[in-house]
Amino acid sequence: MKGLTGKTALITGASSGIGQAIAIRLAQEGCNVVINYRKSAQEAEDTSERAMQTACQKSNVRSLLIQGDVSKEEDILNMFNQTIETFGSLDILVNNAGIQKECPSHEVTAKDFDNILSINLRGSFLCAREMIKHCLSQNRAGIIINVSSVHEIIPRPLYASYSISKGGMENLTKTLALEYAARGIRVNAIAPGATITPINQDWIDHPEKKAMVESHIPMARSGTAEEMAAGVAFLASDDASYITGQTLFIDGGLTLYADFREAWSA
Repeated sequence: MKGLTGKTALITGASSGIGQAIAIRLAQEGCNVVINYRKSAQEAEDTSERAMQTACQKSNVRSLLIQGDVSKEEDILNMFNQTIETFGSLDILVNNAGIQKECPSHEVTAKDFDNILSINLRGSFLCAREMIKHCLSQNRAGIIINVSSVHEIIPRPLYASYSISKGGMENLTKTLALEYAARGIRVNAIAPGATITPINQDWIDHPEKKAMVESHIPMARSGTAEEMAAGVAFLASDDASYITGQTLFIDGGLTLYADFREAWSA
């Protein structure tokens, strides 16, 4: 991809799954990668090791591991300070950290609701705010990519808090893109569909559940974390230099209303 070599990218929630794949892909493209993690230092170290292995042919690519909880503003500020102290600047922010919890909507506690929104949406906004402040202070262009979900537009029963957070992320992406387009800051999102990652292990390892999930996907298969990472690499690159405020759905056609694959009389 054009224009990624030598850039520095911060990826939140990068110790596993889609975040890990994004860090590895951006390193492969020649970016320095800042790997944020909340709990597992070992998983973060594994991400770093794999990223550096894939970047072995790119000169001067470095990685930095930073522990931090994006629901805590002080952790976010520390993460940005460490990044800029280490690399001098930041070019790309990938808001990937997120959680979900299954629960009937009438049983969702205020604590659980607040926790999911705090990580998925509030944390993404605060990280984007710090990224924008950094870009404006240095009068430089910048790129923000939010990892949303097909559930920013598809309601998901039993996951109301998660769906609400991703719906908010869609508007966050569009609002920031419009507000800062003239300042050279591009803001886009990817919306993964069903993806093979540790967070989805329950249905991945269960043949009947996996078949049910994939029955709703026109391409009849789940996506991979690497396919999601490819979308991020594209949006971060100069190949996407005229794209802002958009959500790229990477979903095998899930948002095409699979029930309408067969023609039927209206």
